Amino acid sequence: MLHVQSATSRKEKSKAALRRVATRSTRAIGTMRADIASVLERDPAARGTAEVALLYPGLHAVWAHRVSRALWAKGAFLPARTVSQAARFLTGIEIHPGATLGPRLFIDHGAGVVIGETAEVGADVTIYHGVTLGGTSLRHGKRHPTIGDRVTIGAGAKVLGN
Repeated sequence: MLHVQSATSRKEKSKAALRRVATRSTRAIGTMRADIASVLERDPAARGTAEVALLYPGLHAVWAHRVSRALWAKGAFLPARTVSQAARFLTGIEIHPGATLGPRLFIDHGAGVVIGETAEVGADVTIYHGVTLGGTSLRHGKRHPTIGDRVTIGAGAKVLGN
């Protein structure tokens, strides 16, 4: 009887795990759809969902950041940095896994964008190429800027410090 209960318990745990994965996947897909919609709203050159999803490096960098951020939050620092550096190599956009990004961030023409470890970026922010959200201190703790909601940061801007 103990063996049957154990098998039942394993089945219940498996079902619960599958429900968690399904919930997270549904949430992730909804977030990705919102990201694509925000690009279509803010970039008059965007011609459609497929083009944005497949060809916008700023969007790919944000999506990769979400993966690296989740790893970072779990204390998996090396895998998190590996994901962020791979994204940097592929997109030309460097986002530290410790950075906090709000929903619907749009990085347009993202080459050369750098977002530091303790930077915080609000909702519905647009960042153009060559922007740095950088630190001004070598101390641990908050040393990068906080950007509010619905802010546009123009090409080449350097926003430094806490």
